[in-house]
Amino acid sequence: MPDSLRTPHFWLTEYNTPHDAYMHAVLEVIAYRQTPFQEMMVVNSGTYGKALILDGKWQSSQADEFLYHEPLVHPACALIGGPRTALVLGGGEGATIREVLRWQTIEQVVMVDIDAAVVEVCRKHLPEMHQGAFEDPRTELVIADAFDYVTAYENHWDVIISDLPDPLEEGPAFKLFTREYFERCRRALTRRGCFVMQAGVTAPPEMAIHVRLVNTVKAVFSHSCHYISQVPTWASPMGFALGSQSAFHLPDPPALDAMLAQKTSGGLRMLDGASLNALMHPPKYLRDAVAAETQVYSLAAPPKAK
Repeated sequence: MPDSLRTPHFWLTEYNTPHDAYMHAVLEVIAYRQTPFQEMMVVNSGTYGKALILDGKWQSSQADEFLYHEPLVHPACALIGGPRTALVLGGGEGATIREVLRWQTIEQVVMVDIDAAVVEVCRKHLPEMHQGAFEDPRTELVIADAFDYVTAYENHWDVIISDLPDPLEEGPAFKLFTREYFERCRRALTRRGCFVMQAGVTAPPEMAIHVRLVNTVKAVFSHSCHYISQVPTWASPMGFALGSQSAFHLPDPPALDAMLAQKTSGGLRMLDGASLNALMHPPKYLRDAVAAETQVYSLAAPPKAK
């Protein structure tokens, strides 16, 4: 029977605010684990194909994950003209390292995830997302706490990509959204290096965490920017924050198209020169909110649950 005609096994409801929610049908649960860190499921969602769910929150789905993973990875890589080394924090599905490995300049990519069970299940059940990236000889998988792992490096990584669940204080990753951690990442970057992170949703009623994360990145790095991408399964635009100690300038669209053709293996579905440049111009309401923000997240005052 086609998925479009199947009766949902259950509906997953996720609240954006106390008064707003979105729902996705789950046709079947492909895998389930209660790990030491979180509850995880890989499901068949029907409309959006296979999806990863952590602690009841939608992480990514087969049909539109490229609208998240491409803007997470490629602006930072393009700004430095192609990285040699990349560190991915989190990234259980393997889709982030898949995008990093499109860059022919890459010699080493290390993915650090605290939850071995999530990585194991994703490797087995989400090949559509990782597309063999874990088996690439340039890839190294490390099961560790990213907060401690980064401390061992100085002036090493061209790109550090933070691909983590939402920064909730009770979650396993809240300290990776603080000034102290960004400072560790800054020291671990090469002189030209870029740090980039998933920085929360950006719809006006929900944007407080994003705005404060952007302000925290600004407090740590000499140069920074923020941008958004529309990912339908999340029902709100997703925000990103990028920081560097070196000034950066994105080439114009024809030059970017030439760079992508020369330095990547191709296959991008969302990004080209024009769309990459467009990403770097977030809407006015968001720019105004960031300009007015004063709060900086720290270990003593981390992000709170919405």
